[in-house]
Amino acid sequence: MDKNITWHDTEIKREHRQEVLGHKSVLLWLTGLSGSGKSTIATALQKKLLAEGKIVYVLDGDNIRHGLNQDLGFSEEHREENIRRIGEVAKLFVEAGVITISSFISPYKKDREKVREKLGKDFIEIFVKCNLEECEKRDPKGLYKKARAGEIKDFTGVSHPYEEPEKPEIVVDTGNLSVGSSVELIHNYLKKQKII
Repeated sequence: MDKNITWHDTEIKREHRQEVLGHKSVLLWLTGLSGSGKSTIATALQKKLLAEGKIVYVLDGDNIRHGLNQDLGFSEEHREENIRRIGEVAKLFVEAGVITISSFISPYKKDREKVREKLGKDFIEIFVKCNLEECEKRDPKGLYKKARAGEIKDFTGVSHPYEEPEKPEIVVDTGNLSVGSSVELIHNYLKKQKII
């Protein structure tokens, strides 16, 4: 970093924003295979929290790649940079007092752990668990079919590894739980932790 760059303190702290908003801010990091239900759960949870008067925003993997990360591919280095950038953005949202839901495959433990280190106790890892067979059966975007046909290289779960979280705060087994039950599981955790 350039030594001439200095952090400017804007005086208004996160605690002031949280007081105005009436809830704490955290990063809910949904990780799992493509087709596991991350985006569906993130959207449903956002609707529920917003209906309760909470300020919430979803950072979705595909959406971020349309703008901020449109210059990145899917090599290991680019995936790492994708998660690094989104970790920085998510940290800004949390500092702004927003309940932030990120929905990213984020296949590497080391990359998720770097975001955890950056956010500390404000990082809540949610493993959206679903076996590969079920994800392939769902294949909402037709990506597994393309990956199996060799049209997509480096596809997580097919030609690229996915490292499951070892100690996530929450495990949502979408092979056995409905979207509504999955959302309730996360919502109950947030209440128990006095975040909402």
